[in-house]
Amino acid sequence: MLVTGHTGFKGAWLAFLLARAGAKVTGFARAPATTPSLFTLARLDQRIESRFGDVCDADALERTVRETQPEVVFALAAQSLVLDGYDNPAATFATNVVGLANLLDAIRNCDATRAIVVATSDKCYENREWPWAYRETDALGGRDPYAASKACSEHVVSAYRASYFADGPALATVRAGNVIGGGDWSPARLIVDLVAAAAEGRAVVLRRPGAIRPWQFVLDALDAYLDIAEAMLEDDGRSFADAWNVGPDVADARSVRAVAGVFATSWGAPSPIEAPDVSDVHEAELLMVDSAKLRTRLGWRPAYGIDETIARTVAWYRAWSGGTDVPTLCEDEVARYESVVRRPAR
Repeated sequence: MLVTGHTGFKGAWLAFLLARAGAKVTGFARAPATTPSLFTLARLDQRIESRFGDVCDADALERTVRETQPEVVFALAAQSLVLDGYDNPAATFATNVVGLANLLDAIRNCDATRAIVVATSDKCYENREWPWAYRETDALGGRDPYAASKACSEHVVSAYRASYFADGPALATVRAGNVIGGGDWSPARLIVDLVAAAAEGRAVVLRRPGAIRPWQFVLDALDAYLDIAEAMLEDDGRSFADAWNVGPDVADARSVRAVAGVFATSWGAPSPIEAPDVSDVHEAELLMVDSAKLRTRLGWRPAYGIDETIARTVAWYRAWSGGTDVPTLCEDEVARYESVVRRPAR
């Protein structure tokens, strides 16, 4: 299997899950962008073959695909931050659009590949601040560079699916909401800011306290990715080569204010401080996704609600800050998840 973006938060967790299940995994990504990083702390380089490179380097991607001949590809490599998209729009489009096209182009010449799962984002929709959740048939769009790049990614996938993969590998996209859990140290993310503030005994300053997002546990999102890949590997799997929303129950969508408050209470940290938003860039205030299609067709449901998601996240970072070995911590987290999930463990 090939996982691009394996040095990122979701990518590292996915590589850990696949290696734990006995899969032969190759990762392709830039070197970890943060210190610490889950990739480094979990010692993933001892569990998988790790190749450092840039998805904008078409030759390196083609060589990796040709040499590894992956049966399944998970495309998670991306510039994943809204604010970084504003600061570096051209690089965001290069990674999220051209980089994805480079990968799909490399796979065009790989007869071994049977299924591809491309992670885009819930922000790929034309957000009209509707008070209801978006479905896969709603219009794509993007007012900011990051959102627009993810809408473009969806179009790239649709074009390759129709033009090149009609008789080739099954190709799906997954549009996940705000994924949280232990092991994320990316800048400008709520949980990362909350953990840093709690560790220092100070209150975190909330930039957009009223913004509502579909928060979900990282293992719930990855469980859906794996379910979709498995469905596409079946004889009739081409019917699953489509776009899929991956999100929590709509009732579990919460404001930044609410999530931060529960986190602070659970950690025993000072209450968050709400500051006037002085940002001159646009970010959506209301965003929810409807995962009815995934639940109906594949029987997937999140194992954790929002309160348990926050509790597990707090527990992970507390254990890490207390010196718990990260591979052991991740193993225990996955074992706990598998004990409560409604489907058999892989």
